[in-house]
Amino acid sequence: MSITIAPTQAATEVLDQVVAIVDDDVIMASELRERLGTVTETLQARGMEMPPEDELIRETLDRLILESIQLQMGQRVGVRISDAQLDQAVARIAAQNRMNVDQFIARLEQDGQSYAAMRENVRREMVLQRVQAGNVSQRIQITDQEIDNFLNTEEGQALTQPEYRIVHALLPLSPDAPADEKAAAEAHVDQLLQRIRAGEPFDEVIASSGGKYTFTGGDLGWRKKSDLPSLFAEAAPPLAEGETSDPIESASGIHLINMNAKRGGEQIVSQTKVRHILIKPSEILTDDAARQKAADLKQRIEGGEDFAELAKEYSEDIGSAREGGDLGWTQRGQMVPEFENAMESATIGEITNPVRSQFGWHILEVTERRQQDMTDQAIRNKAAEYLHGRKYQEELDAWLRKIRDEAFVDIK
Repeated sequence: MSITIAPTQAATEVLDQVVAIVDDDVIMASELRERLGTVTETLQARGMEMPPEDELIRETLDRLILESIQLQMGQRVGVRISDAQLDQAVARIAAQNRMNVDQFIARLEQDGQSYAAMRENVRREMVLQRVQAGNVSQRIQITDQEIDNFLNTEEGQALTQPEYRIVHALLPLSPDAPADEKAAAEAHVDQLLQRIRAGEPFDEVIASSGGKYTFTGGDLGWRKKSDLPSLFAEAAPPLAEGETSDPIESASGIHLINMNAKRGGEQIVSQTKVRHILIKPSEILTDDAARQKAADLKQRIEGGEDFAELAKEYSEDIGSAREGGDLGWTQRGQMVPEFENAMESATIGEITNPVRSQFGWHILEVTERRQQDMTDQAIRNKAAEYLHGRKYQEELDAWLRKIRDEAFVDIK
């Protein structure tokens, strides 16, 4: 492939030309020039060796062609990134650079970059990610047998181990210290431990110990049991969040460990079994009329009529109406906030007053509550997510080759 990027013809005019036709789109020389500049700057900033010019142009054009194909796919299926979603993405990028949005914009301008252009680049990347995820994820199937096999491997067991965040404090004490000095140090640690267990913050209590009783140590960060110091491997896991261990003695001195946080261990979840009737406002039914209709249904149920039969007849939630309004077992985060708040405050068997959500007016009834052990499911979900990620890049590469082969591409 031989592509010539047109030079400047005059001081105020830059020639532009089509360098590739991609289905219903074209890639212009100016677009290729701009991307080449970005790629070159990135390679130089990372201290990487610059490839031959022809190779760099060919690879950059190939990326632009693939992006064009995907952006056209996104446009055809209506992928849109709202300004609010874009604002959130920019805020995350700013936070990753330890800046707020205003500081981030100022830094871009200081570096001679356009904030508007940067936003459009982010929007473009978000569209590409959505198109890729929508097309690639459906190509990936993770079977129960694959999950079982992975969990039986050393890698799988290591991945799904609980993690602990431990804060460690060591009072140095020589193993050859006189008995009275050792007894005084132990008594001091016991006094501090009593204060901690009475509710004083671990860090503050340890920091208040001064003079000859100065502690060392600090936050050990997130660690799996296998990564814990052997001295703490048995004492730490049984601790509840916020709990501090009994003193642990070693050749280095006297240790206290505080369980700052845990994740990935036993997961007991509160679940609620609930059913509802949904009435939606419409052009015919005003919002007030919809609320009143829901209130009337509440009175009819309290008057003895069957909830399930009324749900089948009146509820506009198609998914649950056929089941008598039954939504099954739910847990926090699965429902919209207004619905969840009403569900959590309702007593078992109570028919709530009409509750407004983005979907319309609900009346609901909690029929049961339980504590459910979700530990095994959480472990399997984590394994499935890991296996999905491992397959994703392979499937993405195959899908990109496929759409490239199927597209009409004419390189000028």
